Amino acid sequence: MAHFGLLLDIDGVIVRGRKVISHAVKAFQKLVDSKGRFRVPTIFVTNAGNSRRQDKADQLSKWLGVHITEQQVVMSHSPLRMFQQFHDKHCLISGQGPIVDIAHGLGFRKVSTIDHLRSHFPLLDAVDHKRRQTEPSPYERYFPRVEAVVLFGEPVRWETSLQLIIDVLMTNGLPCTAAPSIPYPHLPILACNMDLQWMAEACLPRFGHGAFLVCLENLYKKVTGRDMIYTALIGKPSEITYLHAESCVQEEAHRLGITHPVRRLFAIGDNINTDIYGANLYNRYLERRRKDDFPKAILAAGSNTARQALNSTMSKDSQSTVGMMSNCGAVSCTSVLVHTGVYNEDLHDDACEHTPRDFLPVEVGLKEPVYRVDNIHSAIELIFEQEGFS
Repeated sequence: MAHFGLLLDIDGVIVRGRKVISHAVKAFQKLVDSKGRFRVPTIFVTNAGNSRRQDKADQLSKWLGVHITEQQVVMSHSPLRMFQQFHDKHCLISGQGPIVDIAHGLGFRKVSTIDHLRSHFPLLDAVDHKRRQTEPSPYERYFPRVEAVVLFGEPVRWETSLQLIIDVLMTNGLPCTAAPSIPYPHLPILACNMDLQWMAEACLPRFGHGAFLVCLENLYKKVTGRDMIYTALIGKPSEITYLHAESCVQEEAHRLGITHPVRRLFAIGDNINTDIYGANLYNRYLERRRKDDFPKAILAAGSNTARQALNSTMSKDSQSTVGMMSNCGAVSCTSVLVHTGVYNEDLHDDACEHTPRDFLPVEVGLKEPVYRVDNIHSAIELIFEQEGFS
């Protein structure tokens, strides 16, 4: 029985866009037995946020020829289940795909999309001349005040989303009348997926949701003169995402009939700014959790948003679960970098800082992987060798 678990990135590790990386199928043949049953607790941790867990599991199953369950998938938005204090608030949500269904599945009961907001306040969307309206909607006054903003992933029309989100922040959730002064602190913002870039079929990395967040942060700063504040940043490299993924690994081990706790995690990714940095941050958190009690580990978390999420916005039940894991959970998280995605050693420049704003400055060494390998198959072989597993 395995005493270790795997946290696998998807884009740039298993696929590029919708094209399966050649080594991935071979790697997964090592992870399952003759009946297709996983031999090692394996969780897919992706920063994608515009699809449902089950849809992603079905997609992975088709790509890899191995049955993947919903319980094995952690999307960037998955930890939002723990943020119960926002579930009854009216939330403006941004992204693409089935984001209303995603929000409802996470526990949010009252949501409006950017399109809903635009239909009630058509005068706000003025960049595209073909879509520009000249008459207000008679339904403006019936639109309930927005109480929080949830950013699931990159939207399609960035100019519309950027404008309307900032409008909501500057009017305290009701953009029918300009406020006499700009409210600050502004409404809570929960943002998922901080990837500045990701690797698809193209020869160069593509902009991710992190690029949209950079635009939003800088536009808000330019317009108001103040820094935009995230109530929580979810997804890699945030420790809260790895904490959620660890709990999924332990649950998956139980489903596989493994009776002992998984003590060592291996995180395989292609992005040093999210996958590697996040795994190393979480490894540091685990070291503190092992040596100290749970509250001290929270205070040692690497980012302010992690401390906020772990300490104040999680439900009491979630905090209790995490507290118990300090005694029977993982003791290490080892980062493994593959060279099939975003990271390019020849083009890498230390002067280019792609780390999310709220995770700066980065401590020396936290973006250095413990291991570097060519691809996921080599990574699995290395881990098996380290663990004496065959």
